[in-house]
Amino acid sequence: MALAVVRDLRPDLRLESAEEVAAFEQDLLAEFVLARASAGVLDDTIRADVGGVLGLREWFGRPLWEMQPQDLDRYFGRHRRGSAPGTKVRQAAAFAVYFEFLELRHKATIHAATGVVVESPLDEVNRPRGGTASRLRIPPSADEAARLFSGWRADMEAARKYAPAARNYTAARLTSLIGPRISELCLLRIGDVRWDLGRFGKILFKGKGSVGRGKKERLVPLINGSRDLLEWWVTGPRWEFDDRAEDPMAPLFPSERRYGDGSSRAVTDDALRSGLAEAVARHLPHQINQLTPHVLRHFAASDLYRNGMDVVAIQEILGHEWLNTTMIYVHVEQSHVEDAWVRAGQRAAARFGRTR
Repeated sequence: MALAVVRDLRPDLRLESAEEVAAFEQDLLAEFVLARASAGVLDDTIRADVGGVLGLREWFGRPLWEMQPQDLDRYFGRHRRGSAPGTKVRQAAAFAVYFEFLELRHKATIHAATGVVVESPLDEVNRPRGGTASRLRIPPSADEAARLFSGWRADMEAARKYAPAARNYTAARLTSLIGPRISELCLLRIGDVRWDLGRFGKILFKGKGSVGRGKKERLVPLINGSRDLLEWWVTGPRWEFDDRAEDPMAPLFPSERRYGDGSSRAVTDDALRSGLAEAVARHLPHQINQLTPHVLRHFAASDLYRNGMDVVAIQEILGHEWLNTTMIYVHVEQSHVEDAWVRAGQRAAARFGRTR
């Protein structure tokens, strides 16, 4: 990571314009990067911490030294409510270090320049907690996933409402194959499926983006059986909702709710979560409250890795900015420790045999 030149931050500084405030904030951030680097923190960790701080500043809309605990309550309780617990824990850790940096090094400077006394908005009340379950999500095995989806598909024919059942199945199955986020599924349009691109066709996902910067987009190949799944959906059950299955602007996964012209609205994430929860309760009851759409993303990453795909390619499919995030998603049954123990025992036995 390249280190910026850090300007001297003097206690007699006065901030009288928005430009001066912005320049001072930039200097603080540059010094923060330098301090973390001098402590031996890895570049990827520094980038992730700085990205979190910048995202918080963008959401807050004012200098972070003005932030109060109630502001961070709103950030984690509303703005980031749907984020995974582990993500919120990592962000809170980055914020804690940054505010500690402000307090230890520039509390007097900021007070002299602005009249604000810097105090971390994180406290024991609003600090996100991350237990073992939130840090490590173990996806179902391949056999469990097969049992879930085969049973779910068999149930559809007898479902009271066939179309919503087929929609929920297709969305969850797609997640297990190529790992889209549930928010991305809700945003999909018919035209986002590009059947003629590449060897398998591709699908355009509009992923997470910073506040004010819109959604990040990525094209993902329709691999791992996802093309067959979507062809079945678009040419069959999708028509049960309305007659817009060939309209590029129509939602790929529609809701039963309709607009005034009779066309279907886009499905909500609550509907997809509920559909998966009901199927899990029927076919994998031991996974109730554990197998969520987010865990299916972990399953997709693990399944692709288990079948030979390298981690960088999986990172691109999932839309992760950092490779270490993708590594968290990959869970495979490895036996290298057991194998090493067996080999060590064999070597010891051979040595013992030679010494007798």
